[in-house]
Amino acid sequence: MNAFTDVMVILASIVGLWGGAVWIVESAVRIAKRLGLSELIIGLTVVAMGTSAPEFAVTVGAALQGQGDISVGNVIGSNIFNLGFILGGVAIVRAICTTKTMVVRDGGMLIVTSLLLLLFLWDHQMSRLEGGILMAFLVFYLGYLIWKKEPIEDEVPKGDFHWWDVPRLAAGIALVVGSGHFLVESAVHLARLFHVSEWVIGVTIVAAGTSAPEFATSLIAVLRGRHGVSAGNLIGSDLFNLLGVLGLAAVIQPMKVDASAVSSILVLVGMVVLVVVFLMRTGWQISRWEGALLVSINVVRWILDFLR
Repeated sequence: MNAFTDVMVILASIVGLWGGAVWIVESAVRIAKRLGLSELIIGLTVVAMGTSAPEFAVTVGAALQGQGDISVGNVIGSNIFNLGFILGGVAIVRAICTTKTMVVRDGGMLIVTSLLLLLFLWDHQMSRLEGGILMAFLVFYLGYLIWKKEPIEDEVPKGDFHWWDVPRLAAGIALVVGSGHFLVESAVHLARLFHVSEWVIGVTIVAAGTSAPEFATSLIAVLRGRHGVSAGNLIGSDLFNLLGVLGLAAVIQPMKVDASAVSSILVLVGMVVLVVVFLMRTGWQISRWEGALLVSINVVRWILDFLR
């Protein structure tokens, strides 16, 4: 397989991840409503897992293949991509508003989670116990939200249940899993072909690819003049990725990562703190110039990653 073929497979896989995630979210929500589940539960579980399906498929698949750099790099890179390119890019088009509760509660939780991940990966590996701790944090967080009856900011797709939602859900899962497999295979092959580390590929190209559904949703929302995708949504998505996706991957298969993981997590911690500070100092919103700064930081980070 040559470089051109790898690139084409990666692009096709990204499209597959995006389309599969859309099918999963829309069909699963209608099925859940048919079963009588509340929108709160749907938002916390079905929608959250559906939009994180690409990260889940790639992260767990890479972990099972012993490619810890792709696995961990994908989650960390996706989170930085969400806060930098997506959140920053959306803010450039239109200032993003959120709430004090979302910033303090979810932003604070994300800072704590990122610092915990930094502690776990300080020795360049993650054990099953550490993965279990991350998952326990997620259970605690979800349990707290359900107990407090806090509203979830995710926009739950509307629509009535039809029988074809069941096979559509199954097809979406198959499409995401298959696309995730081919994305990892081609990305690893491309990295070896150009002598670029698997960590760099995972934290940049693969991370950007698995964030395609979030990016597409954010862009469409902005073009339609809607504020459906807020800082709170992206912070919540990052929490689910770190605690649920990466935690489960480590429980299934302990991972070893490149030394660069520590510096990348430091960048993630810095990005989270910066976003929270931006939101707190300007009335719980991110302005256009703050969005431009977030995008610029991410561009510089990508350049430095590839120059290593």
